[in-house]
Amino acid sequence: MPHNRVDVAMRELIALFSCLESADLVDRLARTAAAVAGTTYAGLVRVDALRQEAHCMHLHAPAGDPLRMRRWLAESGVLKELAASSATVLLVQGRSVGEPGFLATPVPAAMVDHTFVWVAGRAFGDGDAHLLSRFATAAGRALEAASGLEAAVRLLRGVRAFRPA
Repeated sequence: MPHNRVDVAMRELIALFSCLESADLVDRLARTAAAVAGTTYAGLVRVDALRQEAHCMHLHAPAGDPLRMRRWLAESGVLKELAASSATVLLVQGRSVGEPGFLATPVPAAMVDHTFVWVAGRAFGDGDAHLLSRFATAAGRALEAASGLEAAVRLLRGVRAFRPA
């Protein structure tokens, strides 16, 4: 009987820790960043450890992507700028030259290397940068917590697998 209790307790703990999906968390973070910034575009960018390349982890955009942000991110050089930067990046809005207005800030997290949360689609100022920076801190904590839960599930499955019968 004690082994059955252990099995049930382990299954329940694993189920509880497994309920958070990383992809859903990243999507919700991007959607919330857009809402916080009062725009419809937001996302996360990850920079490699050598700070040579950046790629878009997630992009939240309205249906049809009217500002063509996917294309702009790929062609504008902003990803190269983020790869080289460790600070907030603010690009002014210039619709006549195809600049949508862009603000990105680093996500401070020990376990998530070189990630930026960004918003785009309007003119941004210092107040927006401060607010997005505070949001990025919360996002970093959330990403670290999700990573920690995933690691805990792997460890618990190992304990369960090697527990004496």
